[in-house]
Amino acid sequence: MGVIDIDGVLVQYPKVRALDDLRVQIPEGITGVVGVNGAGKSTLIKVLLGLLPPTSGTARVLGMDTATEGARIRELVGYLPEHDCLPADVTAADFVLHMAMMSGLPRAAARERTSDSLRHVGLDEERHRPMGGYSTGMRQRAKLAQAIVHDPRVVLLDEPTNGLDPRARDDMLGLIDRIGHDFGISVVVTSHLLGELERTADYIVVIDGGRLLRASSTQDLTHTTGNVLVEVLGPPGSDRAVGQRLVEHGVRAWPVGERIEVRVEDPATLDLIRDVVVDLDLGLVRIHEVHHTLEEVFAIEGRDDGAASNDRAGGLR
Repeated sequence: MGVIDIDGVLVQYPKVRALDDLRVQIPEGITGVVGVNGAGKSTLIKVLLGLLPPTSGTARVLGMDTATEGARIRELVGYLPEHDCLPADVTAADFVLHMAMMSGLPRAAARERTSDSLRHVGLDEERHRPMGGYSTGMRQRAKLAQAIVHDPRVVLLDEPTNGLDPRARDDMLGLIDRIGHDFGISVVVTSHLLGELERTADYIVVIDGGRLLRASSTQDLTHTTGNVLVEVLGPPGSDRAVGQRLVEHGVRAWPVGERIEVRVEDPATLDLIRDVVVDLDLGLVRIHEVHHTLEEVFAIEGRDDGAASNDRAGGLR
């Protein structure tokens, strides 16, 4: 059982199916949930908090059913909402203290935790300023402080870097990394930006149109793409000749500079590459595995889904 277990969750609005038979297990650590706007990320967060009962299916957080134990879940889980919700005339210290007490902490413990949380997010010196004068980055950090003030076992962060400039984005990602890896709090963070999730997340869940597209460790996604780069020695155009011959054998291949990238579906593909090089009377310089970023992985998968092998050949003719 994971920290979060989602089994066949469907959320149906009158005209929109926000989540569609979603099934995924989220482990401890930092998990990134990625998808375009409207993919169902915020709906999923509401389900996990027990604020939105699924139309069908079940979701469990820390073993508790979100449909029947939402109040208990919210005691043990921190939440950073996507949209701004901070009162402009209230200081960060008063706001976070209030949220700590709302979570059930006694006043003395709440004060101590408030001080610690604001220090962790870098707002210690600004804690007595009204939040209406805060920058966007400071406001996001105040929201993060209230999410961790009650020492939760899990925090759900909905688009925490949205609207931040590059420096503030880096700061927020650093805080998320620290919370997940130094504090030992499991983190679920949503984003529409693959690149930033690659920097912090141990596990990636990709959803689109409310359906699961992919769930895997970040390392598996970026280091096991099933692709190799082939470099050959021969007259000009030799690389393209190899690629063309591979496509004729039903293998997905495309040019990358003066080399050919090949999708390896099974070990026989590697034998075929060597045979093609020999048949064309070329020299094989090297074959090596490709390590991609997350954006490159999904660009490749999108290309695989959207084009047949003979369409690939257009880049090799």
